[in-house]
Amino acid sequence: MSRRQEIADAAIELLAAEGMRGLTHRAVDRVADLPEGSTSYYFRTRQALLQATVERLADHTAADLAALQERAESSPTGLMIGQDGLVEAVAWLLGEWLTTSRDRQLARYELSLEATRRPELREALLAGAARVRALITGLLAGSGVPDAGLWARDLIAYGDGLLLDHLLSDPAELPDLRPKIRALLATVGEG
Repeated sequence: MSRRQEIADAAIELLAAEGMRGLTHRAVDRVADLPEGSTSYYFRTRQALLQATVERLADHTAADLAALQERAESSPTGLMIGQDGLVEAVAWLLGEWLTTSRDRQLARYELSLEATRRPELREALLAGAARVRALITGLLAGSGVPDAGLWARDLIAYGDGLLLDHLLSDPAELPDLRPKIRALLATVGEG
């Protein structure tokens, strides 16, 4: 992992713990256990640090989505909508994002709100969202879903809603997400 990635990961951790107000160059140095001034050396401005953090989140998300695709493709049932393979894969991904990667999701929401006031940040977040949408569209299209691009938007919106709802809940009380995902995917299959 490069020093830039290490700093961006520390910024993600800091955003999750303290929100946007807690994100300073010095605070990132402390979280990353780096000498004071290290973050400023690599990212001279707050905007540069935010941009790097968004890009690092996009990299993590791309890796998560590659793992999702691999799980879906390797399931015994294949990529058929309404069957367990895709349901299990999506439930696994959301479960990961609510547990192991919880900090990244909290940071993503922090950055999303900040992006409503910073057009340059919005562009970076939209680029990451386009990557997610393309992969989900591919999974759905590979399953024979007509208008896969439209359904991908719905599936992503639904997943975001589940994430936000459960991020606000006790992390120890993660429910079984499979019935909810199965119901949505059954609707997709009927469309």
